[in-house]
This record gives sequence, C-alpha cells and structure tokens, in this order.
Amino acid sequence: MSGHSRWATIKRKKGLADARKGKIFTKLIKEVTVAARMGGGDPNTNARLRTAMAAARAQNMPGDNIERAIKKGTGELEGVSYEEITFEGYGPGGVAVLVDIMTDNKHRTVSEIRHVFTRHHGNLGEAGCVAWNFDKKGLLAVPKENASEDQLMEWALEAGAEDVRDVGSTFEIITDPHSYEEVKKKLEGQGVKFAIAEVAKLPKNTVQLSGKEAEQMVKLMEALEDNDDVQHVYSNSDISEEVMEKVAAG
Repeated sequence: MSGHSRWATIKRKKGLADARKGKIFTKLIKEVTVAARMGGGDPNTNARLRTAMAAARAQNMPGDNIERAIKKGTGELEGVSYEEITFEGYGPGGVAVLVDIMTDNKHRTVSEIRHVFTRHHGNLGEAGCVAWNFDKKGLLAVPKENASEDQLMEWALEAGAEDVRDVGSTFEIITDPHSYEEVKKKLEGQGVKFAIAEVAKLPKNTVQLSGKEAEQMVKLMEALEDNDDVQHVYSNSDISEEVMEKVAAG
C-alpha cells in the first residue's frame, strides 16, 4: 500500500508536480467538470465535486478556472464530453496496475496507453484482471516532521480512521471513503498538514520490486502520468524511496 504515497510524496519533494503544473491543471479541470456533470454544481450536495475543488485549490488553481469547469459540467457553458474508463494491466515483475482515464476519444487513448505499457515492459490486460486487488479508500499522508506517531494515531483513530501506518518519510492514514472528509476535517482542526489527501484505489497486497524491475516500474508510472487523459495511476508495487528518488532525479 505504501508505494502510492511514496511516489506522490517524492514527486512533490522533487518539484516534479510543479514542472508539470499545466498537465495537473488539465487533469483537475476534467475532474471538476465530470464531477459537476455527474452530481450537479453545488459542492454542498456533491461530495465528489467538493473533493475535486479542494484538490484544485491545493494546486493554487484560480477560482475562475474552477468556476468555468463547473459551468461546463452543468451545461451552463459549452464544453467537451469526457468518458471515464479504468484500464487494467501488468507492469514489470507482474505487478498489478490500474489507470483511471478521462477521455473524449476512447480509441485514441486505448492505443496510446497500450503503447506506453508495451514500451515500458508491461502489458494492458482485460477488464477485471487486477481490479479485484484494489479497494477504494481515503488516503491522508502526513510528513513525519509534522506530527508524532502516537499523537497522530490518537487523533486519527478518534476521528474515525481505519489505520495509521509508518511508510518511510510519512505516516499514512487510511479511512473508509465515506468518512474521508470527516477525518480530514478533524485532523485539520488539530493543525495537521497533509502531503497527500485523496480518495484512492489502494492494493490489498503488494509485490516488492528492486533493481531493474523497480526502475522500470517507476518509469512506467511516469510515462502513464504524462498522458493528458490519465487522471490516476495505481499499482501494488512496493518500491524503496531510494530507488524512486534515483529515477525521479533522472
């Protein structure tokens, strides 16, 4: 389970997220638009939209951009219609990979994603081949310098979290997706700052990778995330921070 938050934390530390700010804005705008289309434009009654708006604000997206995305979703402004798809496949070492997509051209995206998998020592699989190994969970990652483990565990469990785990440079707080917002709000009330705060698809078990396979897997994740239609990439790989940092540094 720790691989997902390790990679996201390293990207933040290395400034890779800032280097790809344009791509991040594109992905966030898609999520806001689709959330508004699916559940309406009022964040008070649309939890998915509320979460998408919080993610956009965390990346310092201008409020006007968020408002336009909402209006495109509700039909008040003309916009592109996106289709949501989840691709499943295998990476180096046989690890399971899930790729959440939002696209206006499914055939183009399938071809592009298949090419990325093949180029990076993986392969695209059939629907259902790996999804069974993932659960949707709330994920809050807290840098260790921001809180002690004992205090964080006490606050998190009292707030309704399922688990708190030590995963290297951060603590992971896992929640039921329905209690994610409440747990996040209560911890913020205690002054806790998050490196990651999202509802994610986390693996039930992991596969440890090292050496060449670990480096190949990190490069596969980078290549998938670089595609404009890819919203999220999840895998059950467990790779050390040292390897991830080495590949991220180029």
